[in-house]
Amino acid sequence: MAFPDLLTRPAARERLRRAAARIERVQQRTPAHRDRAVDGLRALALLSVPVGHWLLGGLTRDPGGALHNASPLAAFGFLAPASWLLQMLGIFFLVGGYSSVLSLRRSTERGVSTGAWLRGRLTRLGRPVLGVAAVWAVLLPVLYAAGVPTATLRTAVVLVVQPLWFVGIYLLVTALTPWCMRAARTFGAWMAVPLLGTVAVVDLLRYAPWADTMPSWLGMLNLGPGWLFAYQLGVCWGEGRLGRRGARLMLLGGAALFAVLLLAFHYPASMVGVPGTQRTNSHPPSLLVLALASAQCGAAILLRDWLDALLRRRQALWAAVAAVNLSAMTIFCWHQTALLTLAVPGSLLGSPVPGLTTSPDTATWLLTRLAWLPLIAVALLGIGLLTHRFERPWTNIRGPRRAAAASLAAVFACYALTVIL
Repeated sequence: MAFPDLLTRPAARERLRRAAARIERVQQRTPAHRDRAVDGLRALALLSVPVGHWLLGGLTRDPGGALHNASPLAAFGFLAPASWLLQMLGIFFLVGGYSSVLSLRRSTERGVSTGAWLRGRLTRLGRPVLGVAAVWAVLLPVLYAAGVPTATLRTAVVLVVQPLWFVGIYLLVTALTPWCMRAARTFGAWMAVPLLGTVAVVDLLRYAPWADTMPSWLGMLNLGPGWLFAYQLGVCWGEGRLGRRGARLMLLGGAALFAVLLLAFHYPASMVGVPGTQRTNSHPPSLLVLALASAQCGAAILLRDWLDALLRRRQALWAAVAAVNLSAMTIFCWHQTALLTLAVPGSLLGSPVPGLTTSPDTATWLLTRLAWLPLIAVALLGIGLLTHRFERPWTNIRGPRRAAAASLAAVFACYALTVIL
């Protein structure tokens, strides 16, 4: 039967009708004033996280059946530019700063105090993290009892915690929103320059010829200004202190600085850590991360009107963006669990599974990992249907159950610290 004939079947027509009806409902429920471009940018930045982790993170199975982390970038250096596209945390912080300004402004107009607004933001971000930590606190002993090697469990903990550190950083910069707004009103987008300069000075101290005399913790000083940089730009954008002229300067200046750091100062090309290398750009953020964030944020602001028009024309695309935004923290917190849902059972088989538990150092691995991506995405969808409740208000979860979840999360956090440190 020809493919077009499949669409004439009653069941197929009914599925298409229901899909169209759902898209229309999303369209009708979207307020006219909704900034679709900002939601689109958030969805793009969010989806880059799981895709980046799934593509640029590998797992190898040792002779004993245990899984260990590996990276295809160690064998395929030419893939480093892919990390420039998939590392969109700058845009995520930009949108976060912009959205926080609008949210705090609306709350203030309703008579909500800044403290209450901040508690609400922290609670909304913290619930899904607490949920994933509590679930993994239960999963670890269950998997161990089922015969999963300890080394695999330690690898799983590292993967699960890997995105959660970002939530902690994001909570910290969100707490600074009122002060960021005051700084934006006083200094405009120039307030981001001292943050850039601070990271530059720290990089100079830790990478210059006298780097051997510097303390090992020096790079940690970049955590605050490094991730606050793009958030402050977003706050300036939300306050109306950053327009298209500033965005063009950010795009061109960031791209130029990025090229200089790569070619003249030999910064690592990859935006994510590569095993076996002494320097890394993202943990803590280096000046190269800020240069990339500047270029990306400038491009995002310049493309805002075009993206908003696109999402108003394409209802199906807007429905997808809305769905991603409604499940943002679920996607972020559980995407590594989706990968492990396939990899851990695969590691228990008699031989390594190509693209899943084989060493990421061949072209075959690249092709097979691409083939695995849709299956990992389906696994994430299934997990999300079960865990999205953690993202919603816990109105039906009473005190004892909340205390149990918090206790389990604390147990997982303690174990994770022993694994990481």
